[in-house]
Amino acid sequence: MDTSTHTHHASHAHAAMGGSWSGAARATLHCLTGCAIGEVLGLVIGTALGLSTGATIVLAIVLAFAFGYALTLAPVLRSGVALKAALAVTLAADTVSITVMELVDNSVMLVVPGAMEAGLDTVLFWGALALSLAVAFVLTVPVNRWLISRGRGHAVVHGLH
Repeated sequence: MDTSTHTHHASHAHAAMGGSWSGAARATLHCLTGCAIGEVLGLVIGTALGLSTGATIVLAIVLAFAFGYALTLAPVLRSGVALKAALAVTLAADTVSITVMELVDNSVMLVVPGAMEAGLDTVLFWGALALSLAVAFVLTVPVNRWLISRGRGHAVVHGLH
C-alpha cells in the first residue's frame, strides 16, 4: 500500500468515524475484547500456577497484546492485505490503545489491596479484574478518539474496509 493510498484510506476512515465519541468507544471496545481475553487468561494462568505478581503481569500483558493484535490482524488479512502490510496496519491501529489499556488495568489490579494474591475463587480477584477493565475502557476511549480524529489508530483499519 503506497503512502497516498494509505492517506486516502485514513482520511476516508476519519470522515466515516468522525473522531466521534461513539466511534472511539467502538474502537476501544474492540481493543478491550482482545485485551480482556489475554489479560484474564494471563491472570488466571499466573494465579493458578502460583507465579509471582511480576511474572503474572508480564504473562497477562504479553497475552493481551497477542489477542488484541490477533483480533485486528485476522480481518485485515481477510480483506486481502498482504501479511507485511497487515502487520504494519495492525501495529499502527492497536499499539497505543493496548498500551494505555494495559498500563491502566494492571495498575488498578496492583492498587486494589490483595487483588493479585486473591485466589481464582474469590470475589476480590474477579471484582478487581472487572473494575480494572472498566477503568481501562473509560480512560482509553479519549485516547482512541484523539487517534481517530487524526486519521490514526482504528481509523487506519477502517480505511481498509
